[in-house]
Amino acid sequence: MTVSEKPKAQKKVTTEELLAKAKKPAADAMRLHAFYHGKTQTALRSPVRSLDDFAIWYTPGVAAPCKAIEADPELVYEFTSKWNTVAVVSDGTRVLGLGDIGPKAGLPVMEGKALLYKYLGGVDAVPIMLDTKDPDAIIDTVLMLQPAFGGVNLEDISQPKCFRVLDTLREQAEIPIWHDDQQGTASVTLAGLINAAKVVGKKFEDLKIVFLGVGASNVACSRLIYAYGANPENCMMIDSKGILGKHRKDIYDRRSEYVQKWHMCQITNREEIKGDIDDAVKGADVLIALSTPGPDTIKKETIKRMGKDAIVMVMANPIPEIWPWEAKDAGAAVVATGRSDFPNQVNNSLGFPGIFRGTLDVRATTITDEMAIAASVELAKLAEEKGLTDDYILPTMDEWEVFPREAAAVAMKAIEQGVALKTTTYQQEFDRASVIIESSRNMTHMLMTEGYIPEAPPEDGTEADSAFDANEAY
Repeated sequence: MTVSEKPKAQKKVTTEELLAKAKKPAADAMRLHAFYHGKTQTALRSPVRSLDDFAIWYTPGVAAPCKAIEADPELVYEFTSKWNTVAVVSDGTRVLGLGDIGPKAGLPVMEGKALLYKYLGGVDAVPIMLDTKDPDAIIDTVLMLQPAFGGVNLEDISQPKCFRVLDTLREQAEIPIWHDDQQGTASVTLAGLINAAKVVGKKFEDLKIVFLGVGASNVACSRLIYAYGANPENCMMIDSKGILGKHRKDIYDRRSEYVQKWHMCQITNREEIKGDIDDAVKGADVLIALSTPGPDTIKKETIKRMGKDAIVMVMANPIPEIWPWEAKDAGAAVVATGRSDFPNQVNNSLGFPGIFRGTLDVRATTITDEMAIAASVELAKLAEEKGLTDDYILPTMDEWEVFPREAAAVAMKAIEQGVALKTTTYQQEFDRASVIIESSRNMTHMLMTEGYIPEAPPEDGTEADSAFDANEAY
């Protein structure tokens, strides 16, 4: 190699610069949420060529499809938007890493979810915040909402009630019910772990995994990871009181309430190790953390206790349990977080848009764990095709082909399992999903180009002026 061919030395990024970068999205969010006054709006699907069309879309013409649906209720999927509409339902009791902030404070998150559904999956989503913490009221409300929606995405509901809400609704509802904090997180985490194991050259079934946090997300992650091939006896789970195991009398005494947690006590931790995270991670291959936001929830000394070529997935929001550069300094070979501004983002947004796209397109009556695993495998496969590295174990959200591929994989598994009411081929579903998703993205870009989604003012503009200008624009 000649001198001219040598790569340029990269400038060392300081911790202060990394911290500033990590904090910037929050500052931008405050400015831009105020400017845009929300992230979604209603757009028409049918044309209005003249006012005469109102007679078709509303009265008197609309009576004809109403009568047809009354005679054959399944026609609702042909004559209305139900086929492509999902309700994002939350009570605001466990929002991101913020906890019980209430339904109003949780609305920006659910609007963001609706934006992602539309842009990444071509799915119309409606955020619905419920002013109740009663699980029975949540269940009843969702069941009453069924006629208008093709599926329901439960979001940010605290445990242990989230398990009962999901399980009951999956049993009673006629449309697919999905708890993204559980199934969505688990799908993407599994995909990342499949590839991370390949990067470090370890067999999936031999992995010694420690799960920090035993909430809805990590319980679901462990369930899918065990279903894919990891041995639960080699794994440990840690809650705020220590390592789970048959010795945990506090959980045993409340086993009727913490059903999932007691189940994990019985199937994990074969050696009945007691203690805290430092005891659990000794020699571990993987640490999957979905616990208290950091950055100092996990110490560098803890990572140093792990085995060689350790995989660290720290996914608390808005700040991971340990900064990724600190985990790397401590010896981790692969580090993933839940943030888009660091490599290896393990984010539900890589999963739910494509998973629901495929589910809706074959009119599946439920979303099984096997359907979620099919999406995981497809996610992992796409990243592997592009070339795995320690900083690339998952596709990024701008590699948009992942969503129609997930949709097709999920649709095929639904048909195979007999939970789909429509049949198709992988290629047909891939093509259909691609058209729908591309149309949704193009529509957004067109609205931006034409100025109907206005460009935000520069950062140095005052918030008051920005909000006033936006109001004037509308």
